Amino acid sequence: MQKVTTFLTFESRGKEAVDFYVSIFKNSKVNGSMVMPGSDQLLHASFSLDGQEFMAMDGGKDFTFTHGVSLFVTCEDQEEVDYFWEKLGEGGEYIQCGWLKDKFGVSWQIIPKALGELMRSAAPDQAQRVQAAMLKMVKIDVAGLQKAYDQA
Repeated sequence: MQKVTTFLTFESRGKEAVDFYVSIFKNSKVNGSMVMPGSDQLLHASFSLDGQEFMAMDGGKDFTFTHGVSLFVTCEDQEEVDYFWEKLGEGGEYIQCGWLKDKFGVSWQIIPKALGELMRSAAPDQAQRVQAAMLKMVKIDVAGLQKAYDQA
């Protein structure tokens, strides 16, 4: 059991959100859930996304999500970036620099591991070019990052 677990409190539609997330990530499942009898109100759910444990519930109108907390998805390549960008962003809002807000109001960062690799291996001028390229992107484009890195 992990020591710290992210707990998502939705205004409503928590069960729908949990089912949605589990359908997107490989090796994911709902470990257990309880809804208010006679309604769709999620009292509690335990679920895992690719082995990472989460909990969720519906909390009512006092609960909303902000950009101050986001879920960070490290992607192996552009294909994986495109997959998560499309799936999680469907019905939501695309922001900038790999950030999106899903249809439930949860913020996600969909980031290719190449971004960190390029930044760590970069000379100062290369790092500035990579960062400048990333800041102009909505969805992160690995080829665009690499092009900025390679510029002479």
